[in-house]
Amino acid sequence: MRRGHAWVRAAMPVTQTSQIAEIPGVSGRMLTALSRAGLNIVADLLHHFPFRYEDRRRFEAFPREERAEPVCLHGWITDAGVKKMGYRKFVEIRVEADPSNGLMAPVFGRFFNMPWLAKSFAAGMEIVMYGKVKGKRAGLTMDHPDYEIIDPDKPEDESVHMGRIVPVYPLHDGLQQKPLRAVIYAALSELDAGTVRPLLPGTDPTLRIRAFRDIHFPASQEAHEEARRHLALEEFFALQLNVLKRRQGMISRPGQAHRAPGTLLEKWKATLPFALTGAQERSIAEVRADMAAGQPMNRLLQGDVGSGKTFVALAAALIAVESGTQAAIMAPTQILAEQHYLNFIRHLEPLGVRIGLRTGSRKEDAAMPLFHGGEDGPSQIIIGTHALLFEEGAFEKLGLVVIDEQHKFGVAQRARLVSRGIAPDVLVMTATPIPRTLALTLYGDLDVSILDEMPANRGKITTAVRAGVDLVQVAAFIRQQLEKGRQVYIVYPLVEDSEKLEAKAATTEYKNWQKRLPGVPMGLLHGRLSPEEKDGVMAAFREAKTKVLVATTVIEVGVDVPNANLMLIFNAERFGLAQLHQLRGRIGRGEHTSYCVLVGPEENDEAMERLKFMEQTRDGFVIAEHDLKLRGPGEILGEKQSGLPGLRLGSLVEDGPLVLEARRAAAAVLKDDPELQKTEHRHLQALIMSSEDAAGIN
Repeated sequence: MRRGHAWVRAAMPVTQTSQIAEIPGVSGRMLTALSRAGLNIVADLLHHFPFRYEDRRRFEAFPREERAEPVCLHGWITDAGVKKMGYRKFVEIRVEADPSNGLMAPVFGRFFNMPWLAKSFAAGMEIVMYGKVKGKRAGLTMDHPDYEIIDPDKPEDESVHMGRIVPVYPLHDGLQQKPLRAVIYAALSELDAGTVRPLLPGTDPTLRIRAFRDIHFPASQEAHEEARRHLALEEFFALQLNVLKRRQGMISRPGQAHRAPGTLLEKWKATLPFALTGAQERSIAEVRADMAAGQPMNRLLQGDVGSGKTFVALAAALIAVESGTQAAIMAPTQILAEQHYLNFIRHLEPLGVRIGLRTGSRKEDAAMPLFHGGEDGPSQIIIGTHALLFEEGAFEKLGLVVIDEQHKFGVAQRARLVSRGIAPDVLVMTATPIPRTLALTLYGDLDVSILDEMPANRGKITTAVRAGVDLVQVAAFIRQQLEKGRQVYIVYPLVEDSEKLEAKAATTEYKNWQKRLPGVPMGLLHGRLSPEEKDGVMAAFREAKTKVLVATTVIEVGVDVPNANLMLIFNAERFGLAQLHQLRGRIGRGEHTSYCVLVGPEENDEAMERLKFMEQTRDGFVIAEHDLKLRGPGEILGEKQSGLPGLRLGSLVEDGPLVLEARRAAAAVLKDDPELQKTEHRHLQALIMSSEDAAGIN
């Protein structure tokens, strides 16, 4: 067992694969509780990491006043019982400090709606209590604090639960803190350190067991951080091993070589009234080289809002068509799919390319002569929504798959579309700039092209954050813009009013704006409209038949109306910065000066400070980095994405260098041993996910 900070193994050691029942002293009742929580073998305990720690080597003095931050107090219960406050009954304990800490006012722990707890407390008990203190000195209270009763007659209470930095674990399925901590302590004591093999090849064999011990029972903050970094590196290494193994599989697959002469591509470029940006030309060249190779292209195209990703996709589609194959372009919304359809028709009709549209409510084919001459045949470029996944007979020879706003789709959906062809080239596009560490984790199996230039004909956008607005003045400003011939977006977070959420709704505010702007043709757009209704609303706004569009975030992607130059976003605090950046990207698409007004709460300084970041920059990558720090990767990307790891110790925000180190280590292993067949690498085979897991199939 442990003495001080030295770990000594008992005579009957256990290994990571041993059943928890093999640890001496674990009761049958505890085994049942652990099993219900999914903890069955020793390795499960090792990876059940604490979510916080309490430094019980030296407790804080009892507070004299309310505290904003939680405190950990050590004292003795001097009174306990059921109390009454009006009609409410609650269990209350009076806790006083150790006299050696000086004479301090007591702190009262209160537990509401938990009458059975009264039997758990008695005067004279030693207690550790953690929570926020509120009230005044004469009546400082902790409501529903975390607590532990310390039994001085049990030696393990001193060695495991007191006098050290103590781990606090997540609890569920009937587990209790002290017994769980004792079992994990015992597991680490009994564990045969020699059986804990290093996960990362070439590392010190003792590092891993030391990391497990210090992540659970650290001797110091420094020891804990060193352990966290080592185990986080293992997490990143396992992820990168999977990412690079997937990439390895893609590269090794035979594909179609699309070696088109480029005649169609050059004819299209000659019709453009402007020159493509250098970034667009570079990305098209990268795509063209990939498509001409013998392996399937797997490329990610990143570009900020308005950077011209659609033209790169159009160029890729022309290469596929001229090579004699079809191109499929899948968009997450009907609005975006139809926007692409109209753009492709406008640009490619003179070239004789046949284009089809497939959405849940529409199935159209632009009847045009074949590029190679002869009678009309099937569409050469098919644009659609999820409907493409189920379209029968549309794909005779699918050579290219383009996924727009790809983070809106699950990996399984993307894989289903790809499966409609024989190893087609794949181009995935995103207007959500992705910080490098996140990109290496999510899309490390893809080659990356970045559009880091904006077209020269884009107007300036002025962004302003306001804590509440005078709607009379706002209406007057809207009229000024309308008189100049411009159009306006007004965005709300909700479709309809909600009793649970304090936020404005588009349907209600649409009626209010009709009163504020009488005589102004206006449209209402939200996700609950039928596809036909959405078509009608968008067509009217695109053709300037309506001048003001009141909408929800359904306009976040796929709305391209260069004449619109003003956007008002109400309850802006309810959106992430990356989403606000996407919405703002709907304006500034023409040559006119544009204005984006973010209306936030009047009495929330923290929310307003976050929103003001939008005034400082239009750089999507800078905004994405900031949003990542504030909210984490899952919320930035919206819908759950396969490959976005359930990291327990690693942080894609704080641990960028570890991600890079893990990628280098994983790349070195696979370069040396692609199939992980060498003796020193065979244990890594267990880290490779199945294809179903990798695809995120639920």
